[in-house]
Amino acid sequence: NDDELALLFAVCHPALSPETRVTFALKTVCGLTVPQIAAVMGMLLLAERFGGIGNWSKYQVLFLLGYGGLVDGIINVFFGYNVAFISRRLGRGQFDHTLIQPQPIVVSLLTEGFNPAFGLPSLLPGTVLLGIALPHLVLPQIAGWWFLFAINMVASVAVVLAFQFAFGSLAFRAPRATEEISSSTMHLLMQLKSFPLDGLGAVLTGSLLTAVPVGGVAWLPCRALLGMGGGVTSYWLTPLLSMVLALVAVVTFWKGLQYYGRVGSQRYSNFGHRN
Repeated sequence: NDDELALLFAVCHPALSPETRVTFALKTVCGLTVPQIAAVMGMLLLAERFGGIGNWSKYQVLFLLGYGGLVDGIINVFFGYNVAFISRRLGRGQFDHTLIQPQPIVVSLLTEGFNPAFGLPSLLPGTVLLGIALPHLVLPQIAGWWFLFAINMVASVAVVLAFQFAFGSLAFRAPRATEEISSSTMHLLMQLKSFPLDGLGAVLTGSLLTAVPVGGVAWLPCRALLGMGGGVTSYWLTPLLSMVLALVAVVTFWKGLQYYGRVGSQRYSNFGHRN
C-alpha cells in the first residue's frame, strides 16, 4: 500500500541523501504510529478519569491495552501482504502466486508476510503501555511468568489468524462478494479486543470467546496473567481456545482449497496476476 511504498522509497531511493532517507522514514513511522495511539486513547482516558474500569484498575487496563496492541503489532509484522487478510488473496486470484511456489503452502503463509518496517509502528504503542503498566502491578508469584506471557501471546495471535482464515475461506466460493470480508472481521476483533468483558453474562461472554473470539485476543489471557483468572489452569485457556479455533480454520480452509482445486480462480482483478 501507500505507506509501505513510502518507507521503501525513503530507504532505497538512490537520489536521496542518507539524512533525507532517515528523516523521511522517521516521519512515515511517526505518521503510522499516531492512529495506533489514537485507537486506545478513549480507554486510556476512561481509565484515568475513573481510576479503572469495573474491577480492572487503571494499570490493569493499561496492561490490557498494551497486550492487545502487541498482538496487533505482531500480526502486522509477521502476517502482512494480505496473509492476515487472506480473503483478499483468494478473492483477487492472488493465491495462485502461492500455489505455484516450490514450497508448501504453510511455509509460504508463515514466511512471505514478514513486514517489519510497516509493523513497527503497531508494536511501539503496545510495548510502551506494557512498560508503563508492569512496574505498578502485583503479578502472580508463579515461576516462568514471562514464559506463560509468551505462550499466551502466541495463542492470542493464533486466535486472530484462525478467525481470519475461517471466515476468509468463504472467498474460495464467492470471491467477488467476500473479497473484503477479512477487513471486516479484522476490524471487528481489533476494535473490541481491548474492552473488559467482565459482567456481560455467560451467554454473551461465551459468544465473544467462540463465535466471535474477541475475548481470546486480550481479555482472557490478561485476566490469567494478572491473576484475575482464578487458578493456574487459567493460563492455558487461551492456548486451548486457539487450538480449537485453529482446527476449525484448518478444516474450513482445506475444504475451500479442495473446491478451489476443482474450479480454479473464478475472478482475476487488477490486484491479481492477470486480468
